[in-house]
Amino acid sequence: MFRNPVPVAWRSVAALLLALSATVIAACGGGGEGGAMTSATIEKATAYAAGPISGFGSVIINGVRYDDSRAVVTDDDDRPRSRDLLRLGMMVEVDAKAMSAVAGTGEAMRIRYGSEIVGPVGEVAPSLTSLKVLGQTVNITDTTVFGPALAGGLAAIKAGDLLEIHALYDAAAQSYRATRIESAAGATTYTLRGTVANLVKGARTFTLGGQVIFYGNVDAADLPVNLADGLRVRVHLQTTQDKGQWVATSVRTGVRKVEDRPEGHVRGAITVFTSATSFEINGLKVNAAAAAFPDGNAGIVLGAVVEVEGAIVDGILVASKVELDGRHAMARHGFELHGAIGSLDKTGKTFMLRDVKVSYGGTLAVWKNGVEADLADGRKVEVRGTLSADRTQLVATKITFEN
Repeated sequence: MFRNPVPVAWRSVAALLLALSATVIAACGGGGEGGAMTSATIEKATAYAAGPISGFGSVIINGVRYDDSRAVVTDDDDRPRSRDLLRLGMMVEVDAKAMSAVAGTGEAMRIRYGSEIVGPVGEVAPSLTSLKVLGQTVNITDTTVFGPALAGGLAAIKAGDLLEIHALYDAAAQSYRATRIESAAGATTYTLRGTVANLVKGARTFTLGGQVIFYGNVDAADLPVNLADGLRVRVHLQTTQDKGQWVATSVRTGVRKVEDRPEGHVRGAITVFTSATSFEINGLKVNAAAAAFPDGNAGIVLGAVVEVEGAIVDGILVASKVELDGRHAMARHGFELHGAIGSLDKTGKTFMLRDVKVSYGGTLAVWKNGVEADLADGRKVEVRGTLSADRTQLVATKITFEN
């Protein structure tokens, strides 16, 4: 989970995106046939959601399918991007309308994506369950997606490789749970998101996750006015250290005030914990005093991954329900793809769907409205499945023909 590092007003961002929309659509294909959302329609958003992408055919987040055909898409530096850059496992924030958790549908008006770390691998654990990037421990789970350039998964990664990490931060263990890992070969800057500690204003240094950051060359405009220990920030770094310190090129706040919305639906890890009814998910405060806890509240602790529903009021998520993600993740957030088949390989029993390679040769595949022989390029299907052993492909457990 992440927050926009640039504390600018929502109306200003929307107006800027409106002015740029024609250029962006022509240059990178974002927006779909209906064109990008305008500033006026963005401001009419009624729902806010945050979490990892678990499917496409629309964008699926927290079990809800958001029509993204007219959404404005930006990275976490607020630069307009194409929706074609969205990938499984990316952490995103969505402003939407017509969202129904019961129906599982909504219309995305704005999608923002961003990663936690971009940098070199220090080491890979012999157990192949974790690695270190920029000194940070990154844990691998059954649902960590590896980009197609990382065939072989963690076993193919070696020290010095440049990676981009999408993840949930475990504040209790001071480590990251990766939702997506992809190659960042050719990166000209590194990135690290974390909480400021050991700030020494005279020396213009602080630490993030144990890494010493020197910010003496950063312009005042690229520094938070309230820089202090405990502030969550996102830092861009030069790619080489100087005297054992990473040299920052920008330091921006990592917390964005979420606009008030009647509906909020957030999946993330608890990063600040006061009690089971008062905590934060990456800077978003949660008031769960009147919430239902279907799984009980004993597991609501620092570092726990939770799913929270409620309303955003004065920048606080006033929860109506808080659930432990581990109890429902596989059933509710399994991977799901919808779209037209491409690059069908009947010998290798694979095809491409929304830039994801799907393998259908396993014995677990269930067919609906057709059989394997009906597969053909251009046929529209729904695929549900789990990740392959190296986590770069989706192994189909069910394929449904949609036309």
